[in-house]
Formats: sequence, structure tokens, C-alpha cells
Amino acid sequence: QVQLVESGGGLVQAGGSLRLSCAASGAIFRTMNWYRQAPGKQRELVAGFTSGGNTNYVDSVKGRFTISRDNAKNTVYLQMNSLKPEDTAVYYCNALSRTSGLGYWGQGTQVTVSS
Repeated sequence: QVQLVESGGGLVQAGGSLRLSCAASGAIFRTMNWYRQAPGKQRELVAGFTSGGNTNYVDSVKGRFTISRDNAKNTVYLQMNSLKPEDTAVYYCNALSRTSGLGYWGQGTQVTVSS
């Protein structure tokens, strides 16, 4: 019943921009975050919201990525600017249930940045 639908991935040249979207349904969530996983690497937290409603980012994307949300649409976005080849990865949306504390994952969307 819980479903996270991601969109917005694709191929882009270095310096370009993409906006990822994740629409969540089927549960009430207390937070939504973006992760990414490059080939041969561990999945890492890219951007998310703190309990106080502020945003945080992994150091490598600070100043380039912006996470935002539309509570009415139960959707979280990741605006990615000044993309670099090292940003190439599968990006995943994660949503944490308010009641159970369980995390749910989207299917992942591929972001490929060429030189």
C-alpha cells in the first residue's frame, strides 16, 4: 500500500541541472529524505529535513542541491544544480513512518552526469 514514486532522473552534462520528485502515499510520514548510491559504493544520505524543519546536506552537495517539500501533495523534491560527474548515482527517496518508525524506499532513479 505504501508507495513512493520517483521521477526526474536522466542524463545531463556537467554543469547542468535536474529536479527529482518523490510522491509518497499510503502512510503518514514524519520525514522524507534523498539518498544516492553509486556503483560499488554504499548508499549515502544526500539531503534531508531535520526534526526542526531545517535542511541538511552531505558536504559534497552543499551549495548545489536544494531539498524542498510540498506537504499538501506529500511530495519531496531535490533540485540539483551545477551537476558533476561524481554525482552520478541511483537516487532514492526514503520516507519514515510516524507510527512504526519504518523506512520505505522508492524504486530509485538514475542520474548520469557526463563530462
